[in-house]
Amino acid sequence: MGSSLKCILVTGGAGYIGGHMAGMLVCEGYKTVVFDNLSTGVKPWVAQGADFVKGDLSNIDDCRKVFKKYSISAVMHFAAKIVVPMSMVEPVVYYRNNVGGTLNLLDAMKEVGVRRFVFSSTAAVYAPVDKGLLKETSAISPQSPYGTSKLMVEKILADQAKAGHIEFTALRYFNVAGWDTRRKWPSKGRPVPTHLISNLMKVLHDGGELVVCGDNYKTPDGTGVRDFIHVVDLCRAHLQALKAMERGTKNDIFNLGNGRGFSVMDIIKTAQKLSNRSVPYRIGQRRLGDVAVVVASSAKARKVLGWKPQYGLEEILKSELERIF
Repeated sequence: MGSSLKCILVTGGAGYIGGHMAGMLVCEGYKTVVFDNLSTGVKPWVAQGADFVKGDLSNIDDCRKVFKKYSISAVMHFAAKIVVPMSMVEPVVYYRNNVGGTLNLLDAMKEVGVRRFVFSSTAAVYAPVDKGLLKETSAISPQSPYGTSKLMVEKILADQAKAGHIEFTALRYFNVAGWDTRRKWPSKGRPVPTHLISNLMKVLHDGGELVVCGDNYKTPDGTGVRDFIHVVDLCRAHLQALKAMERGTKNDIFNLGNGRGFSVMDIIKTAQKLSNRSVPYRIGQRRLGDVAVVVASSAKARKVLGWKPQYGLEEILKSELERIF
């Protein structure tokens, strides 16, 4: 059950990852408050047992109100715009939302003395590589405004911590997919698919064809290689990060991934095998901001947080298929 961290604020808690996280916190006995503007999140996804506050991080008064209403012990910050190609087209929108919104949140926290902050960061902060695992010490060079916006927040958190205002943990995700199938997820208001597996499931459920974004990468089959992590594993890592902060772990950054890379074609073939269905696809253009290979080393999270992923690609795809069929 929840410990001395009695009340957790989950920004973006009506979204896919935030909704899973809020549900896990409720199950662990934490008082959980979801803060979301419902621009991409959906109300039916707010975890049962969590309080919901509709608000926008771009409005400092909205931020202040939630901290005045609740005695928040820690913040888990998921609210962000996340579509890499769109960030290339509308960079200012991404900086204003992802960086500006976080600044308002930090200001509101400082005003009431809330110090603990768990940040949803991304592997998009790293420089492109053709092989090998990305470590927290790997070269940093975001290839998109989305990745840059997350890196900027990491730097702001580090500076805010040095100034003595907060303690933070930043978790750099790789590709998140899968569902907690123990929980009933309303089909109403299903968010727009934003990555390969969610788009693949849409094709299997609704028909049409999957667009494979490029087949001329320097990879074994020419398609991009990615590390996929189950959303339940991801949320468990956040919970363990929160508990580690209670033990004194603070102001650190961790990768969260499986440590194995799968190409787009690997994933299509596995989904076809598990579903016994064909996945129609065509080769399209490479997307702006995409790189060839992104695979995590999560050794640091294993060592410091005591976390390791329990689910692989097949379990991820099985949970996705169970949700739609």
